[in-house]
Amino acid sequence: MLRVRCLRGGSRGAEAAHYIGSRLRGAFTGWVQRTFQSTQAAAASQNTCAAVDKAASPVPKGCLVCSYNEWDPLEEVIVGRAENACVPPFSVEVKANTYEKYWGFYQKFGGQGFPKDHLKKAIAEIEEMCNILKGEGVIVKRPDPIDWSVKYKTPDFESTGMYAAMPRDILLVVGNEIIEAPMAWRARFFEYRAYRRLIKDYFNSGAKWTTAPKPTMADELYDQNYPIHSVEDRHKLAAQGKFVTTEFEPCFDAADFIRAGRDIFVQRSQVTNYMGIEWMRRHLAPDYRVHIISFKDPNPMHIDATFNIIGPGLVLSNPDRPCHQIELFKKAGWTVIQPPVPLIPDDHPLWMSSKWLSMNVLMLDEKRVMVDANETSIQKMFEKLGISTIRVNIRHANSLGGGFHCWTCDIRRRGTLQSYFD
Repeated sequence: MLRVRCLRGGSRGAEAAHYIGSRLRGAFTGWVQRTFQSTQAAAASQNTCAAVDKAASPVPKGCLVCSYNEWDPLEEVIVGRAENACVPPFSVEVKANTYEKYWGFYQKFGGQGFPKDHLKKAIAEIEEMCNILKGEGVIVKRPDPIDWSVKYKTPDFESTGMYAAMPRDILLVVGNEIIEAPMAWRARFFEYRAYRRLIKDYFNSGAKWTTAPKPTMADELYDQNYPIHSVEDRHKLAAQGKFVTTEFEPCFDAADFIRAGRDIFVQRSQVTNYMGIEWMRRHLAPDYRVHIISFKDPNPMHIDATFNIIGPGLVLSNPDRPCHQIELFKKAGWTVIQPPVPLIPDDHPLWMSSKWLSMNVLMLDEKRVMVDANETSIQKMFEKLGISTIRVNIRHANSLGGGFHCWTCDIRRRGTLQSYFD
């Protein structure tokens, strides 16, 4: 079997392993420590990798689902919906993932719809995005509209819903398999319901369909006293490997994983814990290798506005959130590009994200990228790389927490399974 090759940088891996190990039983501590082992012995796994190449399962004929990376020619995609989107209740996990200047917004509007005029503009932007994708020859599918304001209750908590705007957060396609993420926000517990009609259709076409273990989202999953009062607090906690989610049970958002053929990269974040990562590692082995990477990020949540792989051995790396293991990518022959500073105005509301959605782009293939029409600096960067830009304005849609990559989940890309990180 292939091992996880954790890409360790400095003391971060050791700190995280110590932190998790101190909180879990001895039997569980072992795999955490092994997850953070050095990758110096990775070369020894190349023969194993070659054997796996020969043993890879073929995609069934007629299957509509097949995607191995973020850049092969895009043929079919799910695009999210902003309809009926609701502000999540201001619970501890929401507080830990949002910035202080918006806390009053959540306290006032939690459980209610987002501002109507803003939402109307976001819906129109995404409709135009869908039309442009269709014009580029891509088949577009949409989740079902749902009333997210309905209150629900489980034995462990009660909440209202949020939206089905970001399929990247909840669905991960690996080869011909669709994996439903368990999620970590209580407001997103039932989000999968909006996608079930589509997933059943894909399953009937021959796709594999896996639902990761659903967490109870009981109080024990969250550090109820997570001490955040400022950005400085966030930096300190992140450097110590402390997050609002505990290791009580597995949880992860699909958007904390990013694919490059046989190698899948993931970060421990506010919504993805080590148990969730370990579940994915075991589930995907031996055909795929899961690597944990980390960043100087005060609020890690979803990897694709921090580290976005846009081609074979080509990655956008956020200069404000440097990757602790970036030298290993360079030694592997990857080209690392720092995108320019975003141009989005300071007064534009970003209730759930940062300005770095400018780098949250969607590759239609290696030479075409969907990028924000307002972000002229990154457009020029792509043009210098020989990549043509398809410009779409989704500024109001950005306010709901995502860019083009977040708003989509690529279902089928025309390509084959390859290794890019041996």
